[in-house]
Order: sequence, then structure tokens, then C-alpha cells
Amino acid sequence: MNQTDLWTLGVIVGMALVTVLSRSFFFISRHDWSLPAWAQRGLQYAPIAALSAVIVPEMVMTQGQLVSTWQDARLFAVLAGALWYFLRRTSRHAVLGTLIVGMAVYLPLHVGLGW
Repeated sequence: MNQTDLWTLGVIVGMALVTVLSRSFFFISRHDWSLPAWAQRGLQYAPIAALSAVIVPEMVMTQGQLVSTWQDARLFAVLAGALWYFLRRTSRHAVLGTLIVGMAVYLPLHVGLGW
């Protein structure tokens, strides 16, 4: 093994140890852990923030540039889905309906018109 291979192996082992220790830190302690109220409140918003960080750029950008034309099926699908959600947000199936309406608008525009 050359020096690069040993360095790579050492980095992989080190990262594995840090990962295992940091993830099992709460299990190693004999004391019960509880998060402060501000941290628990913040964690309630983490899933929607992460989802937004992934989805929003895909809706408004193409190859790293903002969409420059109104003839983009994603824009109309987002508008239709958002409208559906805001009209039906108290319904049990609001999220599922949002997905269905968004795709029902997106697919004909994208496949049929090539937008």
C-alpha cells in the first residue's frame, strides 16, 4: 500500500468513528436527555425547510439559471398545486390532492406541448 492509500483508509476509519460516536452519544450516557423547548420548536420546521431547499430550486431554475420563459410546465403545475392546497388545506387529503393536481397540470403541458 502506498501513502495515499493509507491516508485514504485512515480518513475513512476516522470518519466512521466520528459518525458512530456522534450518533451513539445519547445512548452512551446514563442520564436522560431532553432538548430545550427552543430546540424542539426549531426541529418542527426542519423537515419543511429541508424539503423547500430541495424542491424550490427545481421549480424555478433550469441548469442553474432562473426560468426565463412563462412556457414552463413546472410553473403552471406549482401554481395549480398551490391553489389546490390553499383551497383544501383543512381536508385530510390536501397534500395528496396537491400532488395529483400538480402532476395533472404538469404532464399534459410537458409531454403534450413540450414545455
